[in-house]
Amino acid sequence: MISYQATVDLYASADITYKNMRSYYEHYSVCWEQSKIQEQILDLENWDILYNTSLVGAIRLAFDNEGCYIRDIQVSEKFQNKGIGAAALAECERLAIKAGVNLLRLRVFKISPAYHLYTRNGFVIDKEEDRFFYMSRKIY
Repeated sequence: MISYQATVDLYASADITYKNMRSYYEHYSVCWEQSKIQEQILDLENWDILYNTSLVGAIRLAFDNEGCYIRDIQVSEKFQNKGIGAAALAECERLAIKAGVNLLRLRVFKISPAYHLYTRNGFVIDKEEDRFFYMSRKIY
């Protein structure tokens, strides 16, 4: 069973991100450390993704006048391709609606398989850069 809770341990949450994103950082020659991730996520709305009560991922959100910016959906590698990412995306939408916003936005590496998850769930590309797609989806 998938459930969510406010992040209990920012270090563990940042570690999931570091492990998941390491290959992208290396691919693009970005110097990034686990401690930098923890620093960057401190001011975000952080949620743990639990699978049968075990920590398997993280959701990170930021809200502004334009809507909800999904800063991160991270699922530990051994739990990927089990529907957890899609469920987490639905949870982002639920939290955004609860906050009273009607737009989800995100940025994804062009080489990330998560891009396909987002397109399957109705996100469209708003802007493109060398490394990233900037995507959004209206919610009601």
